[in-house]
Amino acid sequence: MDRAHNHLLRRGRFSQPGGLYLLTTVTHQRQRIFTQMRFARAVIHQLRKTDTDGLTQSLAWVVMPDHVHWLIELQTGTLCHLMRRFKSCSSHALYQAGMARRKIWQAGYYDRALRREEHVQEVARYIIANPIRAGLVTRSGDYPHWDAIWV
Repeated sequence: MDRAHNHLLRRGRFSQPGGLYLLTTVTHQRQRIFTQMRFARAVIHQLRKTDTDGLTQSLAWVVMPDHVHWLIELQTGTLCHLMRRFKSCSSHALYQAGMARRKIWQAGYYDRALRREEHVQEVARYIIANPIRAGLVTRSGDYPHWDAIWV
């Protein structure tokens, strides 16, 4: 992503504790980092850590080979703080898991606020069906790097 346009991603962004958000972040130059189990698991551990640290309640997520989709209820702080922390902690965890020190994540992230009336479970199903649409598996249950609170 061109840094000159990062400000466009922030335009209109609003974080509200208790709000529901669909977040997407992409690896630097769309590197397929998470095809290796240990690297995918290091990132998953960081997703779960945001819940135990009281920042989020994760409703659903999927770690794809080159990006992450994450449906959350924000508990405290802002999306910017959450994503900065997630990217920093997950990068450190990846280095600890044996990844060479290099840039892991693209700058910025995408977010979509969901209204309470929206069908949150449908959004979660869309997230966990990503590996099927990408042709990685034929059934969601065959893909190891996803979770949803309804399962």
